Amino acid sequence: MTSRNPRDSRLRLVRSRTLASAPRAVTQRSSRRPAPRPPEGTPPPAELARMARTGLAAAARVARWADASLGPGSDGATPDGQGTLADATAERAAEELGLTPAQVRADWDTARLAGLVEVHGDIARPGWRLRAWNRDDSAVLRGWVALFDAWSLAHPEPADREASAVAEVVSAMPQVLSFLQLSAGPVPMEQLLDLLEQRVIELRTERCEIPYGPQPEPAPEATEIADAPLAPLLDWALHALASVGALTCAEGQATLTPLGSWAVWVKLEQICVAAQSPAGNIEQPASDMLRGCAQLRPNAARAEYRAWLAARPVGSAVTELLEAARGEDALTRGLAFEALRVVGAPAEPDVRAVAEESWLRPYALLWLAEHDGHDPEDAHEVLTREESTWLWVDTAAAVADHGEAPLLVRHLESAVQPTVPALLDEVRAVGHPRTVQVLVALAAAHPDPALAKAVRRAAFQVHTGGS
Repeated sequence: MTSRNPRDSRLRLVRSRTLASAPRAVTQRSSRRPAPRPPEGTPPPAELARMARTGLAAAARVARWADASLGPGSDGATPDGQGTLADATAERAAEELGLTPAQVRADWDTARLAGLVEVHGDIARPGWRLRAWNRDDSAVLRGWVALFDAWSLAHPEPADREASAVAEVVSAMPQVLSFLQLSAGPVPMEQLLDLLEQRVIELRTERCEIPYGPQPEPAPEATEIADAPLAPLLDWALHALASVGALTCAEGQATLTPLGSWAVWVKLEQICVAAQSPAGNIEQPASDMLRGCAQLRPNAARAEYRAWLAARPVGSAVTELLEAARGEDALTRGLAFEALRVVGAPAEPDVRAVAEESWLRPYALLWLAEHDGHDPEDAHEVLTREESTWLWVDTAAAVADHGEAPLLVRHLESAVQPTVPALLDEVRAVGHPRTVQVLVALAAAHPDPALAKAVRRAAFQVHTGGS
C-alpha cells in the first residue's frame, strides 16, 4: 500500500488520550511567572506527604475497612444523605478495628472531610484519594488541604455562642493564620486575640450600611452579640485547627506545624498567582478566565483555576464553569472540565446532571470515570464509539481554532478508527456541527495530497448532505 491510496491509509494506533490532551498540545507556551518556591525551611513534598499520611492514618484505616467490608448497597450510611455511619456499622467497625464507636465515627468524619470517603446521596464510597494514597504524594497533600479547609467542621463549635459570632471568627481566621505563617514561630495568644478582634471589627464595618431616616434602638440581644468576648471562640478555632494538625497550642502560644505553614503559604501563593496574571483571572467570569489560561502550561493553569475557585462559593463556580462549557469554543469546553477536575467531589452532582446533554456528555463521562477511580489514560473506555468520535471532532475543532496545522495532523493519531476512510465515515455520521470546518482545516493542513483530497470530498459531502 502507498500513501497515494487514501482507502488504505492506516492511522498509527496509539493510546487514546484524555480530552485535555488537545489543549495541552495547543498551549505549550511557557508560563510568564516562574514556579514559586516555598519559604526556606519548608520540608520537601515527600516529607510533607509523610506527615499527612501519619496524621490521617486512622482516617485512612477506617476508610479502607469500609471499602473492604461494606459492599454496594449496604447499610453503611444512614438515609439522611449525610454519610454518617449507622449504629450497627460503627459498632462492627469498632469491634474489628479495636476502637470505640466514638473513635470510629470521628475517624469516619475525618475521612469524609479529607476526601478519602465520598458521599453520593445515601451511599458512601471510597474516594479516589484513598486509591492513590500509597503511591501519589500530591493526592495525599490535596486530601490534607481539604481537611485543613474544613477545620471549622472538624471540632464542635461552642454551643453557647451565636452562629453569627462563630461565622465572623471563621471569616477572620485566614488573617490570623497568615500572621502565624509570617511569624514563623510561636505567637502569644494575647497577640492573636488582638488581631482577631481587629479583623472582626473590620468585617462588621465592611458590611455596615448607613440607614436613611430615624432608626429604632438596637435590640439588647444584638448589643450583647457585638460585645461578646472573642477569647472563647479563638480558643475553639485554635483547638479545631490543632485537631486537623495545622498548629499546636502550648504555654499560652500557638505555632503552625510544617504542614499548616505550607498550606497557608500555598493559599497565599494562589492569590498572588491570580493577582499577577496578565488578565487578572481571579476577577474574571469563567469564560474569560478559561481563555486567559489557554496560553499556560497545565500546572500553571491549574494554579489559576484553584485561585479563581478559592474566591467563589463552590456551587456558583461549578454552575459558571458548566455554562462556559456550553459555549461554541471547544477549547473553552475542554478547559472548563479541567477546572472542574480541580473542584473534585463537590462538582460530581452537577457533572452527572449534564451527562445527558449531547455537547457535554463525553466530557462529563470522562470526568465521572476519573472521579470514580479510573486511570486517566484508560478513562476513554467508558465512551461509546460514537461518543469517542464526537469528542475527536470537538477536540479537532479546538486545535483548528487555536493550534497550528501540524498539531491538527497529529491529532489523527488519537482517533479510535484504524483507517482514514473509517474515520471519515463515522465523523460524517456523528453529526457534530463543526464537522465541515474541521475536515476543511485538516485537508488544508495534511501534506499527503491524496488523503487531503479524500478529506475535502468528505467535507463537501457533509456540507451538501450527499453521500
